[in-house]
Amino acid sequence: MSSPAQRSARAALDAARPAVARLDGNRGNESSEDLAADLIEAWSAAEAALRLLVGSTVLTGQPLIREARQRQLINFEQANSLAEFQAIHDRLHNTSYHATEGDVAAARDAYLKLDAGLSGDLGIEPPRAWSARESTRAPADLQTPTGSGAADAVVPAAVPVSGRRAPLWAIIASAVVVILIVAGFLVFGRHGSNSLQQGVDAYRAGQRETAVSDFNHAVREDPHNPLPHVYLARMAREVGNFPLASQELQLALQDDPGNEIALREMGANLLAQGNYELARRFYVRAVEADPTDKSAMGYLGCTLMKLGRASEATNFLNRAGPGPWSNCTAAPTPPANPNAITGQPAPVGVPKQP
Repeated sequence: MSSPAQRSARAALDAARPAVARLDGNRGNESSEDLAADLIEAWSAAEAALRLLVGSTVLTGQPLIREARQRQLINFEQANSLAEFQAIHDRLHNTSYHATEGDVAAARDAYLKLDAGLSGDLGIEPPRAWSARESTRAPADLQTPTGSGAADAVVPAAVPVSGRRAPLWAIIASAVVVILIVAGFLVFGRHGSNSLQQGVDAYRAGQRETAVSDFNHAVREDPHNPLPHVYLARMAREVGNFPLASQELQLALQDDPGNEIALREMGANLLAQGNYELARRFYVRAVEADPTDKSAMGYLGCTLMKLGRASEATNFLNRAGPGPWSNCTAAPTPPANPNAITGQPAPVGVPKQP
């Protein structure tokens, strides 16, 4: 039976099955940028699955693969295949690099091997069987339930109930503990819900260091919320740190592969680097995820204009209406507008309030 971590990892890996299916088919006249987008999507899903399997929200790339191998969550062959896939992913961020058939085969192989492992066939040597003498007692590491193996731990013998009621002081003490727990949640638990908003307020006020601190705090409090990563990516892009922006956006899409805000910001990051075809792919996905997003439609129109597809560009620009993207033929990446997060038209995919 698979563990909860394995099931969650399998669900994360499932998100990229359409992209992997496209790798298996005849790509015909599909561009190299389309192929790169599918490979990036497949790796993001594989990395998300590994992070769930390991239980980490910070490890990525080679350190993540090494940690999974050290814990014997994947076998040696799987680790090598995933390391090769990760190297392909890194090469794809160089816009001059075009994926080869060998890259596609290696990526598919790594994905399928991880998929097989998450289905229960990890290929790891099982633990040594107990001898007849050992079978009479539980191993020391099973005497206290821990982690996902708690359900398999030895159940202690039932203790007869004496029928006597607990003394009054014990009842009062228990009530005090409950009150303290509730009070602690009200005092400290609320901070988590405010960290993201505090970061947004600091970002709008131009307090970048404070905003970064608040967004990182929000990531720790809710590791599966993609929005703090989106804001951190936006701030990195604004200062020209495109690799960091890409890393944060990959983390956001691992948490929510269909998040329209993260998809739109990934398009903005690629547009700022002049990778128009790959930017188009992400803007298309953002519009598919949220057909009412005028910013995604507007900058999709800009991207199509840069690609010389004027007829399609005009269609999306008309659907978006007037906005900062209206001058995209002169400037592909207009200056940031922090006020756009209030719900006004957002330049180059500024995150909207959830």
